[in-house]
Amino acid sequence: MIHKEGKNTILITILLLLILNTTFFIIIEHEFVFWGLLLFSLILLTIIVQFFRDPKRKTELSENFIVSPADGKVVVIERTIESEYFKDERLMISVFMSLWNVHVNRYPVSGSVCYFKYHKGNYLIARNPKSSSENERTSIVIEDRKNQKILFRQIAGIVARRIVWYMKPGEEVIQGSQCGFIKFGSRVDLFLPVDTKLHIHIGDRVKAGISVLGDFKNLS
Repeated sequence: MIHKEGKNTILITILLLLILNTTFFIIIEHEFVFWGLLLFSLILLTIIVQFFRDPKRKTELSENFIVSPADGKVVVIERTIESEYFKDERLMISVFMSLWNVHVNRYPVSGSVCYFKYHKGNYLIARNPKSSSENERTSIVIEDRKNQKILFRQIAGIVARRIVWYMKPGEEVIQGSQCGFIKFGSRVDLFLPVDTKLHIHIGDRVKAGISVLGDFKNLS
């Protein structure tokens, strides 16, 4: 299944590749050059189509569990000062999304969106620690029924040039439902209470809406 965010991109790509290949077919005398270009075009189109895939996901809803908001690899687990909203020490988890991952983002918990802000910024490589505070990004805070809050960020990378979000302040959201999309490689950061019990380690591969990152069971 193709995600709605990719339909226009795929159609434009097909049109441009048709024009390019037709033009080369007319003007190029060497047949092997044309077949090489055609093969390259098919590979490029395949990569773009797979990037916008939207597999069905069924999240087991839980008030205690925090599920991953993104597909990818866990690259950071550390305590840090979150300076935008909480302004105190938080447990940060970063999930790096490569070009080959599904790029649909999902809500890590159910609750109410109590804060949202879009930040313009740079396009540093997403693995750079500075990308969390300097790159183009969104910051979303969700408060659950037990008044526990988490913040997560969609962060653009060196290739990702567009962040899409579907939430607005005051909206009630459901864990595992789609909250946005980041085009062509990126990163998502979460900021949790420091005593959150984690279920993952550095290097783990996680899936949005499926993989449990941690839980609130031990929190008062």
